[in-house]
Amino acid sequence: MSDMSQPLSPQDSLVALMIAVSASDANVQTAELVKIDVAVNNLPVFGDYDPDRVRVMSSLVLELFEQEDGLDALFGLIREALPERLFETAYALACDVAAADGTLQETELRLLEEIRYELNVDRLHAAAIERGARARHLSL
Repeated sequence: MSDMSQPLSPQDSLVALMIAVSASDANVQTAELVKIDVAVNNLPVFGDYDPDRVRVMSSLVLELFEQEDGLDALFGLIREALPERLFETAYALACDVAAADGTLQETELRLLEEIRYELNVDRLHAAAIERGARARHLSL
């Protein structure tokens, strides 16, 4: 397994969650990868984040997904590293990645539901976040 001698940073947690959503349907789309790259390179929360860490987080998520309880382990790492004030940010980023390719697969929807539960995102707030992601990713 990857070297986990140091805990994840809050930004690592956000990246890992975005990668998990992208990989959840076992078909990582270019649009999803671009969405992750744009988020890491442009959002203030990633201002001091090393973009090379995305590869490390990708490896970690894929390794965890190969394990029986890997998703639970991933959520444990995320909850440990991510301040509660960024839980809705995490959910918003996850929704944006899920919506990036224009379709939501059942596995992505289930993972988003699990993220809402694990990060205790209020259902009304989640609905607003989801609506915003949908609006940003509509095409003509």
